[in-house]
Amino acid sequence: MKLTLQIAGFVLTLFSFLPLIKSPLWWIRVLDFPRFHVAILLTGVLVAYIALYGVTGSTGETAMLVLWGLAIINEMRFVYYFTPLAPREALRTEVQQPANTISLMISNVRMTNKKYEQFLQLVLRTDPDIVLINEPNHAWHEHLQPELDKRFPYAIKKPLENTYGMLLYSKFKLLDSEIRFMVEDDIPSFYTVVELPSGLKFDLYTVHPQPPRLMQNTETREAELLIAAKAVKNSPHPSIVAGDLNDVAWSSTTKLFKQISGMLDPRVGRGFYNTYNAYVPLFRYPLDHVFYDPSFRLVHMERLPKFGSDHFPILITLNYEPKHEEEQQPPKADAEDHEEANELIQEGLEKGEERSEEKEAENGVK
Repeated sequence: MKLTLQIAGFVLTLFSFLPLIKSPLWWIRVLDFPRFHVAILLTGVLVAYIALYGVTGSTGETAMLVLWGLAIINEMRFVYYFTPLAPREALRTEVQQPANTISLMISNVRMTNKKYEQFLQLVLRTDPDIVLINEPNHAWHEHLQPELDKRFPYAIKKPLENTYGMLLYSKFKLLDSEIRFMVEDDIPSFYTVVELPSGLKFDLYTVHPQPPRLMQNTETREAELLIAAKAVKNSPHPSIVAGDLNDVAWSSTTKLFKQISGMLDPRVGRGFYNTYNAYVPLFRYPLDHVFYDPSFRLVHMERLPKFGSDHFPILITLNYEPKHEEEQQPPKADAEDHEEANELIQEGLEKGEERSEEKEAENGVK
């Protein structure tokens, strides 16, 4: 039993410190996800070890226990900001009757999920101004189109059979809309200018990069998010970035994205709002995100009920208040951050080109 606890402690400590390495290797980046779980498990190992065997005072054992404690602190310093104990980054509106609100629902429907009607009823019940749908294929589009086309006069559509399709429906006018392939030629992102009934405009970017997975490193994910961050920073309008980012809110990549873009995360100081995996209650992470410019204030945010997908939807309502943007303090980037972002973008573009060539070669063989 003692040896089992020591091995478990060693492995969990390794899991805690490995993600500090700035590398796109999948087996390192995937460890960004379970920081809270690792902290809980390692705390359990530490408490069990001390309860069963005490502390003998030997140098080796003391060093081991101290290292376990540091590993727990290391994990908690990342997730702490997404607990109610931390200061809130995004402020709530103080306007009694907000006049320029935008309600946005984002959901990864899971391409293989067939519960079209259940999802549609959720959209109709919540009645958002804008709906972003990740992972729709042509079947999803065909089932949703009749009802959503009636309710949402504006749309951008790119259903695909590779789990990276995207649909965007809006009650507000969409201007200068583009379907972009920023890094890989089969993974789209959307860009559009949304015009509110008052005439005020903002940019909306929707993304869904690839996740870290077996033998699949994260260069293209990092590049796509950081390209979007730079576009936001250079835009003449306030912006919102939304979608399934396939990254957790506390990762170094998301932190760099926020620093480069200067955007706010409404979860900071409020909670995790975990959206994945809807099937596994003990292992859930915040993968579906909405980041926004300080010109917006938060009115409401909630995680919606599951409907058959492995993701929960998120519903957020913002009020456009550009006169009060100075009251919120977004993250800022320094020269080193910009240099790192440029390097990651270049690496991701090269990897994206490499993957495109491999896919072309595979299709040629077929």
